[in-house]
Amino acid sequence: MAEKPFIAQLVRPPTMKTIQVYDPPMCCSTGICGPTVDPDLVNFAAALSQLANMGVQIERQNLGQKPMAFATNAAVKALLEKEGTSVLPLIFIGGEVYMKGRYPNHDERPVFFRAALGQEEVKS
Repeated sequence: MAEKPFIAQLVRPPTMKTIQVYDPPMCCSTGICGPTVDPDLVNFAAALSQLANMGVQIERQNLGQKPMAFATNAAVKALLEKEGTSVLPLIFIGGEVYMKGRYPNHDERPVFFRAALGQEEVKS
């Protein structure tokens, strides 16, 4: 019997969490425009879209467009003061820092999906 694709294996549990993304300054809200585009950023944007379609709440902030969102979140503000803008992007799942300074790569996306859907503990 053929194995189901990864996305088809996910079951929509009642414990899905909110994802908050605090992006560095980018030319547009997704960052997937311009002459050089980070493939991990493109794939992350697609993953967020898939998760939103599955009912996960997504909140995305771009430092260049919504700086007050960074200033009013105590955790984001503290990390920026301590580590500078190299800490961006900051990705929170369920209010906890999940990843900082980069987007999930190909190998990390399945774990990210499961965490976003409440199927495993959030990592730091």
